[in-house]
Amino acid sequence: MVDIFDLDTLLAQLVLALGAALALGNGYALWMNRKGVKPKDEEGELHRGRAWFLLVVGLVIAWWGLGSLLVS
Repeated sequence: MVDIFDLDTLLAQLVLALGAALALGNGYALWMNRKGVKPKDEEGELHRGRAWFLLVVGLVIAWWGLGSLLVS
């Protein structure tokens, strides 16, 4: 049953996708903020510290998912 669905590979792919989305989304937000572009109808400023923290967390998770794919 495990061989049919290949759950180990699927889980590693999901971890890689989640980490990449987290890193790319926060990287894009930081880049657009540096250019001075804000989303429409949004109040307040970007929390740069939080965005940098989540970017690093996303990179670590993506690296972990990629490593899991390469090892298995």
